[in-house]
Amino acid sequence: MTATFLTVGEALTDIVVDADGNRAEHPGGSPMNVAVALGRLGHTSHLLTRIGDDQRGQAIRAHVTDTHVQLTPGSITGAPTSTAEAQLDASGAATYTFDLTWDPAATGLPEQVHAVHTSSIAAVLDPGAATVAQVLDRYRDHATISYDPNARPTLMGDAAAARERIEAIIVRADVVKTSDEDVAWLYDTDDVEDVVSSWRALGPGITVLTRGGDGAVGFTDSGRVQVAPVQVEVADTVGAGDTFSAGILDALADKRLLGAGNREALAALPSDDVAAVLRRAARLAAVTVSRSGANPPWSHELG
Repeated sequence: MTATFLTVGEALTDIVVDADGNRAEHPGGSPMNVAVALGRLGHTSHLLTRIGDDQRGQAIRAHVTDTHVQLTPGSITGAPTSTAEAQLDASGAATYTFDLTWDPAATGLPEQVHAVHTSSIAAVLDPGAATVAQVLDRYRDHATISYDPNARPTLMGDAAAARERIEAIIVRADVVKTSDEDVAWLYDTDDVEDVVSSWRALGPGITVLTRGGDGAVGFTDSGRVQVAPVQVEVADTVGAGDTFSAGILDALADKRLLGAGNREALAALPSDDVAAVLRRAARLAAVTVSRSGANPPWSHELG
């Protein structure tokens, strides 16, 4: 099933510095990556963001347009486009330093969508965090709400304060996907599965934990479901988690489980179906890690 999505969150310029010190600029931002992945999979993909009308902003506009993402009116401002410098280590893992302003204008939003996704900095950084919450509340009576905390410690500051804001979004969400590294930082614990499982008591029908080379784990009323990772040669991990989030939404669209009317069915999703959703997401993410940068697959690449 082809669905209509609204993604809310930052789009910025990723300045990627590899282990040898080589620098390259690419359009980036966790929410933008999700919107792009959904567009490449053939869905109608809207993006509420904030970019400048400068050279970097123009590059982002061209990137999202080429991948069938529609920017909402008000996403373009006269201020400079934000940046994130990603320092890659020898394994391809990224560490980020941000120069970011987040104050989006929620104007001209689509009236009807199947799901709204937000992630990362957008949901916790003032003043835009309040706008994100308002947008989620606006759509929640009709649409599935999806969230990836995607922690950025250098911007989120104190973990306890960030955790409070993140849990305020989890309460609104139907689908929550996170990583073991994010949970370990937010809760200062090694019992990351227990945390992600416990989030379901706050409201989500399904919560998902990605564990890198150990695969992914999902939780619904049916219990715990684990799937193995897809084995590929890793170029880098930039955008992998964002593609995984898009993969979950794509799989739920295919199962016709998006929309507020499907909340009970989503929470009751049988274990075999949970596994199928996670495998779909893992397959898509594997394509992204196999090539440099946040470069999710197009539908025609999946066979």
